[in-house]
Amino acid sequence: MHFLLPLFQWSDQTWLGETIRNSRIYFPIIETFHLLALTLLFGAVIILNLRLCGIIMKNQPTWQVAQDLAPWAFWSLVVILISGILLFLSEALKCYASTPFQVKMLFLFTAIIYHFTIHRGVSRSDREPARAWGVIVGVVNVLLWLGVGLGGRAIGFL
Repeated sequence: MHFLLPLFQWSDQTWLGETIRNSRIYFPIIETFHLLALTLLFGAVIILNLRLCGIIMKNQPTWQVAQDLAPWAFWSLVVILISGILLFLSEALKCYASTPFQVKMLFLFTAIIYHFTIHRGVSRSDREPARAWGVIVGVVNVLLWLGVGLGGRAIGFL
């Protein structure tokens, strides 16, 4: 990962990163939006995956629940990514040496890829998935997003 050090150094030295780092209020405000968006995203993920597992909303097709929750998940993810980049810029060198940050990024990229490929294919299909397949796809999705949240939480403590 040493090849990424110049990117982290540059990020740490940007005007925006320095402005956020040197302010007493910018970081907490950005982090508040970051955590609120993560909460909204996780709520949408939980509801959709409980439906995918056949636990709730059994009378509503999974594709309909997925379609109804899609704007919430999408815009929450947009806010998470924008605020996450801002938070990263303010402490890029700290993140470079942080194992929890690396774990969070691994979970984040995996969760995004999984969510918009396998999970989307199953949850938006016009045919309900077999129960076992729905449970597997739903549980994996929840665990990936939970890994993102837990990895992010660990950044502040480890």
